[in-house]
Amino acid sequence: MVGLNPAGPGRAERWRAVRADLNRRRHELGLAAAELYPGVPRVEGTTLLHRPEWLPAAPVPLADVRLGWDARPGPPAVTGAGPELTAGLESYSAALAALAPSAVFENRPAYRLLGADLAGERVLRFGPARYFDGVDVGEALGHELAAGGTALRGAVGAPGDLSRRPALPAITVLTVRAGAVPEFVLHWRDPAKVVHAGGLHQVMPVGVFQQVADERADLDPWRCMVREYAEEFLGAPEEYGPNFDQESWPFHRRLTEARRAGLIRVHWLGLGADPLTLSVDLLVVAVFDPEVFDAEFGGLVETNDEGRVSRVPFPPEPAAVEPMQPAGAAVLALARRHRTALGL
Repeated sequence: MVGLNPAGPGRAERWRAVRADLNRRRHELGLAAAELYPGVPRVEGTTLLHRPEWLPAAPVPLADVRLGWDARPGPPAVTGAGPELTAGLESYSAALAALAPSAVFENRPAYRLLGADLAGERVLRFGPARYFDGVDVGEALGHELAAGGTALRGAVGAPGDLSRRPALPAITVLTVRAGAVPEFVLHWRDPAKVVHAGGLHQVMPVGVFQQVADERADLDPWRCMVREYAEEFLGAPEEYGPNFDQESWPFHRRLTEARRAGLIRVHWLGLGADPLTLSVDLLVVAVFDPEVFDAEFGGLVETNDEGRVSRVPFPPEPAAVEPMQPAGAAVLALARRHRTALGL
């Protein structure tokens, strides 16, 4: 059991106060963090930071990007924060677990992004990681800025340098129901339920790219997306059990068959880094024919384990989605730019 250092309860209370301030001011702090990177390009005028090779000139079909694998990548240069940011515990994730636990907080296996080129070679390279690897740097960066510091941020360096930190990407999916008046699914992330981006709006589904069974078989964004659709849209549990076979799961089979038939069209739009936490989001749009959307998501939940759910016209009125998480704002902006190519 990890305990607080001799600073005792006073340090714990100060840590909780900064953490609460971080969650109250994520949007404001994100804007301030973006100003710390004046030379880094932003996605479509949003605050999401990127490298030129991270944005393709046009939407790229999901299957057209090659996924590389490195089972033994070199360690990142920065892996965690010091005692000032961890309340004297061994890591930021340990401090979260002890002092401000969220509803779901488990150190599950995940994928670390090692390299990315969607504009040229169309390849994403991954290696193994654990969920807390990303929390220990990303959330600590936000905490530090809320407390008025930037030392850890300086050690991490450029947002586009994936070797300096453990970059555990989320797959951020803009889900659009096509039709005469297209709609997309919007999420408000409840800070009492989530670790990342509480208090902000986001598209749905969004989930850390991670495995549930086999490390290599699950290195497939579509498999991750299908699980997130079940969890976030329909309220299905996140526990799949040791004998889970996704290929034989009826929900997976139906969505996959619809995708093969062209009734669900899924494209990469790019990727970028959140300025506050430097977490990386893989930006994807999934356009559903109305019949498929209605058949599969007629039971769309109004709330889920991470917040409130609603359907909003695409493109939305700005007031309907503010404040918006940078990745959500970016994928919406990219989808608007590529609206004709996406059939919207």
